[in-house]
Amino acid sequence: MFYKFFKFLCRIWYGIFLRTKVIGAENIPKNGAFIVAANHMANWDPPFLGTFIAREVNFMGKEELFKNPIMAAICRGLHVFPVKRGAADKAAIKTAVKILKNGDCLGIFPEGTRSKTGKIGKAEPGVSLIAAMTKVPIIPAAIVNTNKIFSAEVKFPRLAVVYGKPMKFDGNAKDKEKLAEFAQLIMAEVAKLKTFGEKSLTGD
Repeated sequence: MFYKFFKFLCRIWYGIFLRTKVIGAENIPKNGAFIVAANHMANWDPPFLGTFIAREVNFMGKEELFKNPIMAAICRGLHVFPVKRGAADKAAIKTAVKILKNGDCLGIFPEGTRSKTGKIGKAEPGVSLIAAMTKVPIIPAAIVNTNKIFSAEVKFPRLAVVYGKPMKFDGNAKDKEKLAEFAQLIMAEVAKLKTFGEKSLTGD
C-alpha cells in the first residue's frame, strides 16, 4: 500500500511538475522477472526509474540508509534492500537473485554510485553476475536531467527516461572477463539511450 501511494505521488511530481518524457515503455516486460539497469546521477533516480514502470520494482540501497529505524522501515516499504558498497556483497546478491527467481523486477545502477559529472561511468560486473545466475533479460534505461532538479541552472528541468530493448547474458557466471565485458556493453547501450533522450527533449 505504501509503495503504491508513494508511486502515485511520484507520478504527480515527475509526470506533471517535471513533465517527464517516457520513451520505450513498450520494452518493459508485462510479466516475468527482469532487471532494469540505468545510469545514476541523483538521489531522485530510484523512484524516478520505477515510477513509469507499471510493475513494482525492487532496488538495492546503501546499507547506511538502514541504520536509522524509521528510514529502514521506509526503505523496506519501498522494496529497497541493503547493499555494502565498495565490495562484493554476497547477501545483497543472494537477495537480488531470490527476487528475480520469484518472478519480480529488480532495478540496478551498474556504476555503483552517482556520477558527479552526469557522464556515464564504468559499470561494476555485479549486474552481469546477477543476470548470469538468473538468466533474466536486462532492460537498459537512460535517465536524463535528474541531476538538474533544484539546481542553480533551473529548478524544474524537463526530464526523460528511455527504456531500451532487452539484453541477455548467455555466458558463464564464473567467467569474470565476459561478465565485465557484458557490464560495459550495458552501459554503452545506456549511453546511446541517454543521448537519444537528450535529443528528444530539445526537439519538443
